[in-house]
Amino acid sequence: MAGGRGARRVWTLVLVLLALVWLIPIVWMASLALQPNDLLARTTSNVAWGLIPWPFTLDNLAFVLGSGLTPRWFLNSAIVAGGMTLAVLATASLAGYAFARIPFPGKRVLFPLVLAGLVIPEQAVFIPLYTQFAEWGWHNGYLALIAPRVAVPIGVFLMTQFFRGIPTYLDEAAALDGADRWVIFTRIMLPLARPAMTTLAILTFLYAWNDYLWPLVSASRPEMFTITLGLASLQSNFAQSEGLGRVMASGVLASLPVVLLFLLFQRHVVRGIAMGSGK
Repeated sequence: MAGGRGARRVWTLVLVLLALVWLIPIVWMASLALQPNDLLARTTSNVAWGLIPWPFTLDNLAFVLGSGLTPRWFLNSAIVAGGMTLAVLATASLAGYAFARIPFPGKRVLFPLVLAGLVIPEQAVFIPLYTQFAEWGWHNGYLALIAPRVAVPIGVFLMTQFFRGIPTYLDEAAALDGADRWVIFTRIMLPLARPAMTTLAILTFLYAWNDYLWPLVSASRPEMFTITLGLASLQSNFAQSEGLGRVMASGVLASLPVVLLFLLFQRHVVRGIAMGSGK
């Protein structure tokens, strides 16, 4: 017993040290964002190796928030990430329930085909997507930024595995009471799948918020930029004329919402993964 506790303490210490090493660049970025640019022009380190923002200032963050269309870019990212999350939850839960609980012809063939989408790089379909959306006139709109990521194979796989782990006697009992498939899905399955859906929602939102490549392809008007694309378009000017602090401030503002989201819902993520694996 003592040896087991000692091994756990050693592993805990190792993991804490690794977490601290991983956090150092993030803390350094936040510290540089909170320091005056004239100081950073002379040096990027102080008595605390640059990790303590002293002297402290909010000028860099205020400048980035007031630059260009930054508030509009935040709104665009919120709309795109929120819309994509809702669409993925709807399609993944419906498809997962069908694959896990409903017998239909061709299911054994269709499910592997869906999972095959995991091995196809998203960049491989950019040209046909761009051409198709151009013909429909969707570019520089929210629909073009959301639609390509609605059908996510990993989301279908996660929900399928979760629904398969729910005992079948719940469906049978509800069917004996006269419930149809839709009632079983909405009244029984969806409430039970809340942990898995929370996990999928958070992962989808994080992915959509941080996405850069597809908005770069689809959005050509600055007013339709997402926050990652918009701040990237400003960073070259910051680095050349406005200073390192404002470059770091743009990174802090872009990452702050997703960091807060994960900190608020990390318990649901852990529980969803654990339940999805059958534990």
